[in-house]
Amino acid sequence: METLEKLFAEKLLKIKAIKIQPANPFTWASGWKSPFYCDNRKTLSYPSLRNFVKLEICRLILERFGQVDAIAGVATGAIPQGALVAEELNLPFVYVRSRPKDHGLENLIEGELRPGMKVVVVEDLVSTGGSSLKAVEAIRRDGCEVIGMIAAFTYGFDVAIQSFKDAKVRLVTLTNYEAVLEVALRTEYIDQDDVVELQAWRKDPAHWDACK
Repeated sequence: METLEKLFAEKLLKIKAIKIQPANPFTWASGWKSPFYCDNRKTLSYPSLRNFVKLEICRLILERFGQVDAIAGVATGAIPQGALVAEELNLPFVYVRSRPKDHGLENLIEGELRPGMKVVVVEDLVSTGGSSLKAVEAIRRDGCEVIGMIAAFTYGFDVAIQSFKDAKVRLVTLTNYEAVLEVALRTEYIDQDDVVELQAWRKDPAHWDACK
């Protein structure tokens, strides 16, 4: 029986939500060059897969975190899935902006949280963890307890692992970089030489050079 990590990796590769191209790398907003790109938002366009993600996140929340009072989505990628999860669990939903609005009430958190609430944060993807943990900080400033975060995918960068540890946030994911590479290799989407290059990138993405 396949693990959730590999099953979801297969589904992402099937709809081409993940692209792996070491010879023609992508450029991230941070300026990093990357041979790997993950767009979990494509799952929203496939009803059966969208439902799969929703139900698996709900299952993990109930299994790993117990009593939950509210769900928070991280803008913008996790807003739709977070709302779907909150609806399925019949829980309040809020979303956290990357920065406060520059007009009106200048909200950073949209929706209503009450002090003391136990909140699970839903995220679509974790890279360095910076934006995800800013959302956690905002919720904590509102007097709530963040009991964990669930993301669809994580690259598993050392900096993110350490940041989540320092912030005392438990991170649970549907799949991860290692699982995707294993499935991509098994299905001949990539070959062994690609795996070596992809692992080198993941080890030091800020200084990776596709031309070496």
